[in-house]
Amino acid sequence: MSTASTSTKRRRGIYLLPNLFTTAALFSGFFAIISAMEGRFSTAAIAIFIAMILDGLDGRVARMTNTQSAFGAEYDSLSDMVAFGVAPALVAYLWALASLGTLGWVGAFFYTAAVALRLARFNTQVGIADKRYFQGLASPAAAALIAGLIWVGEVYQVKGESLAALVFAIAVLAAVLMVSNIRYHSFKEFNLRERVPFVALMIVVLLFVLVSLGPPEVLFGTALVYALSGPILTLSQIRRRRAERKVTGHSGDVATPRTKTGH
Repeated sequence: MSTASTSTKRRRGIYLLPNLFTTAALFSGFFAIISAMEGRFSTAAIAIFIAMILDGLDGRVARMTNTQSAFGAEYDSLSDMVAFGVAPALVAYLWALASLGTLGWVGAFFYTAAVALRLARFNTQVGIADKRYFQGLASPAAAALIAGLIWVGEVYQVKGESLAALVFAIAVLAAVLMVSNIRYHSFKEFNLRERVPFVALMIVVLLFVLVSLGPPEVLFGTALVYALSGPILTLSQIRRRRAERKVTGHSGDVATPRTKTGH
């Protein structure tokens, strides 16, 4: 067998390690749907958060082991569509939105469609967009908003029907933020291989402690703060640019000499 044919056969295969994490994330999203259908909404919410962790690991594992591939990128998007699009929408619908009738399933579909559009736009901007920022709210963060709210409601034994309007509002808000041009920090510049100050390790320990004290409240609060950080960051940038333009305009007026005109 020639070397060329051997290399061709190797290219036809897929990398197992990162795609295992992607498959596990897909399974978690599917399991969340099954759990919600059985009325186990806390389990469904937890499964969505587990899918978030697995989704964050598959990309990092692929980069660390140099096993990135076009197949992996497409498979990851399809997994995200289920875990962070279909699963949160159906869980939210079964927990609360069904009580709103037609408006409920329209809100769930609006969220699902926004996730699909967000993922499609992200795929077209790979290698072009600034890696330090996301354009629009990332679908895992949007899913965390919905799953976190449902988990908190279940912990405090609040019936979903009583929070239907709030769930609808958060689903629509998350959908709008996902398809918007608002920038969010991606934290992709954070490198696990580099040395970090000792304080950074203490902050990580503190985060684990906070999450252990109240996982639903902390995770939902973190997702909410992150969702609001985008508009706040955008508004601050707009104000800074306007202030710079005013300063530039004033300096231009001072620097430009006035010419006398004859009568």
